[in-house]
Amino acid sequence: MIFILPIAAVVLGFLIALWFKPKVNAAIKLLLAFSGAFLLSITIFEFLPELYASGSKHVGLFIMAGLLFQILLEFLSRGAEHGHLHVDADSSKLPWLLFLSLAVHSVLEGFPLYKNADLVLGISIHKIPIAIIISSFLLASKINTYKTLLFLIVFALMTPLGSYVSTFEFWTTEVTNYINAAVVGVLLHVSTTILFESSKNHQFNATKFGVILLGIALAYLL
Repeated sequence: MIFILPIAAVVLGFLIALWFKPKVNAAIKLLLAFSGAFLLSITIFEFLPELYASGSKHVGLFIMAGLLFQILLEFLSRGAEHGHLHVDADSSKLPWLLFLSLAVHSVLEGFPLYKNADLVLGISIHKIPIAIIISSFLLASKINTYKTLLFLIVFALMTPLGSYVSTFEFWTTEVTNYINAAVVGVLLHVSTTILFESSKNHQFNATKFGVILLGIALAYLL
């Protein structure tokens, strides 16, 4: 499940983009809001307490380092991790900066999944709307099919790769905890940004609020 669910989420997002050709409309934004609320809740309810319970020093410092690192990644990805894509659709060149930043982000978020089943579900749900948005852009662009499929295959495999790397025996418990703390920072930034930016003009939206409450409730009940 650790390796299958993240890949299945990207495949599902690609198929939705291929068959339905959706635009980034209200439905996609609601799905983003749900995934952001669910991911944020899983991180706070399950992942964060485990890190502080480990007794490792400087956990908070590495959380902030991860948050700052995600801000730097977003300069390269143009915000693709939380549903924004500002790339030239008329170009036939593969957006390498987007590719590399998403790869690094995906490897990082895969690192703690091997020992956290609930987080696997949170990451996978988060990947579905992101995969829809990225796939829709690539399919509508002038980038050829081979490059598009290569991009999506690598994107799908990076999170399982991060999970696999985390199983190597040379990782000490303390180093693992610090890497996981940095991932918490990444997830906190991505999930909160999704919640803040999924409303038009930051106006109150009752439907969105209900979807966020649903995401929180489901995460709590798991």
